[in-house]
Amino acid sequence: MIHRRELLASGLAAACLSAVGLAHAQTPAGKPVRIVVPFAAGGVQDLLARALTQEMSAALGQTVIVENRAGAGGTIGTGYVAKADADGTVMVMAAASHNIAGSLYTKLAYDPQKDFTPLGHIGNASYVLMVHPDVPAKTVGEYIRHAKANPGKMNYATAGVGSATHLSMAYFNGLAGIDVVHVPLKATGEAINEVLSGRAQAVIAASIGALAFAKDSRIRLLGVTSPKRSKYLPDLPTIAESGLPGYQFDSWFGFLGPAAVSAEQANRINTAVSKLLKNPAVLERLDKQGIEPQDLSNADFAKLLAADYVRMAQVVKASGAKLE
Repeated sequence: MIHRRELLASGLAAACLSAVGLAHAQTPAGKPVRIVVPFAAGGVQDLLARALTQEMSAALGQTVIVENRAGAGGTIGTGYVAKADADGTVMVMAAASHNIAGSLYTKLAYDPQKDFTPLGHIGNASYVLMVHPDVPAKTVGEYIRHAKANPGKMNYATAGVGSATHLSMAYFNGLAGIDVVHVPLKATGEAINEVLSGRAQAVIAASIGALAFAKDSRIRLLGVTSPKRSKYLPDLPTIAESGLPGYQFDSWFGFLGPAAVSAEQANRINTAVSKLLKNPAVLERLDKQGIEPQDLSNADFAKLLAADYVRMAQVVKASGAKLE
């Protein structure tokens, strides 16, 4: 005969087993990982995120999906991640625009430094100044002279107000002392298309978006934004050497999660990213997109973020840009 006490004990054991099973189902390993891209599909961060999903999924042992949450220069999607579950299943594909926002916006719903945890640094990329062939300029210096002779008559396209494509050009215009009209769009791809069509005269886009047009007669590349020439475009001079001394703008790319992500989860994701950066297929993809891989620990990634925040604050100040 089974006594009441034994029934209670067996019932309690079953309840505990059920709870354990439920808890296991709710652990990060049982949930898909969402990479939030804070810009529209087709942009720099979107292309990079989608290039990594298959290998990222294999490295983590979880389904990895890309989710676009565009708007307000990337701050909508980034703000969403800042308030997301801190279990390591939601992260933002971040770049230079992440730190730019901290100095550009007078009111921001999150702190770019305090509200995020570094999860994995992918690499670095320079940007390229491109113009429509109708612009009578084959060098940066000629472009600046043409813009000075036509104040307010030229324009430039960007991936949106506050994006890296916006601030890099606003910084350029500020240093050059030229008046060029801003045409904000939703993605780098859209901005490049505006220049290809002739509706916009110029765009500064990350190498990932510019390399495909290196030999395209519909667009002209004038210079790279990095302090030295890009290994991907070795014949293209830097902006600094070809007409605007002192100009420099480049970007890091990496994954950031909410501030409360545990050290265990952060290290787990960092290990997965590190594994990706040793994968020949991934390295070939990054190479084609103009990104120089750089494997960093999360501690070193945090140091990079802190230094970049200070540098981007200087860029925003020099550009004269400010948004509510």
